[in-house]
Amino acid sequence: MEKFFFIAGSALMFLGVAAGAFGAHGLAAYFQHHPNLESTYDTAVRYHLIHALALFISAGAVARWGGSLANWSGYLFVLGIILFSGSLYLLVALRLRWLGAVTPLGGVAFLAGWLCLLLVAWRSS
Repeated sequence: MEKFFFIAGSALMFLGVAAGAFGAHGLAAYFQHHPNLESTYDTAVRYHLIHALALFISAGAVARWGGSLANWSGYLFVLGIILFSGSLYLLVALRLRWLGAVTPLGGVAFLAGWLCLLLVAWRSS
């Protein structure tokens, strides 16, 4: 799983950087007409990048300690990026406010991923 999390982290970092550049340059005119959505997009990119980096930490935890909790941390970070950042990207693109109800589920996945890492390290010998 460490290879999967490393590859997923690399791919998601690439997409996060691309999303950030697109937001800064490609969506500048869009945000002039919808300024309230720019901070939402920035939040999506920020959490996307932070948790793509967290996948490298998950890969390290799998390599060092192994176990299902280390694996779950990586899966939860991927799920969190999809639910949290994905819902915010779609909210900005489609202006569907109900997508904001999905975002907290991604936040819970992020929290659970960090808790899994905490427990893996805590339980290690």
